[in-house]
Amino acid sequence: MDQPLKQRRAIELEDVHVTLPSRAGAVAILRGIDLDVSLGEAVAVIGPSGSGKSTLLMVTAGLERATSGRVTIAGTDLGKLDEDGLARLRASKIGIVFQSFHLVPTMTAIENVALPSEFLGKDDAMDVAREALDEVGLSHRISHFPGQLSGGEQQRVAIARALSTRPTLILADEPTGNLDLTIGTHVMDLLFALKERTDATLLLITHDHELATRCDRIVSVADGRIVDDGIEARASVS
Repeated sequence: MDQPLKQRRAIELEDVHVTLPSRAGAVAILRGIDLDVSLGEAVAVIGPSGSGKSTLLMVTAGLERATSGRVTIAGTDLGKLDEDGLARLRASKIGIVFQSFHLVPTMTAIENVALPSEFLGKDDAMDVAREALDEVGLSHRISHFPGQLSGGEQQRVAIARALSTRPTLILADEPTGNLDLTIGTHVMDLLFALKERTDATLLLITHDHELATRCDRIVSVADGRIVDDGIEARASVS
């Protein structure tokens, strides 16, 4: 494959399978996933519940190991990294936004946002966190704990944490799932604006087709397989 082309890819999934054990025997969650996402591209992944969408994101983040196949993120083969290496890659190059926020309840907003920078040993972690919270409009809430924040504010803190280290890749798993329509729209407006400002790549897992249409491309998943990679649809409108 042409090397310059590979260097322009943020995500490369090649024949990725994930099989998990169960009492009834092995269960195939992903069945031969092939997916390329270019640097700076916004890609939505849609599909019914149980189709493998979230597992695809977890594999891309290095939070779930592929049973077979290759996962390459920003030129790095995740299969060659140990758990410490995966953690450092996530902290430096990947920002993750979950549906349920995943904030540490005993830490303030600024302490939560500073976590990735502190993990990387940055001396200015608190300054970076303060700037990130200002970008999401929460400079007045830096000393509040998650339990003192609304759902929309908690998700904005999560976005600030995800983008605080200026990652090349943003992974968002149903980021509006626990928010009402108005707040969810505001949160996504913010996420897309910050994505454009930082030139990051976005992989968005969603069941909301209207939200998916805001991305450059829509990938459809069913029964652990990609049934439409959105490339033909994108080509037809370009």
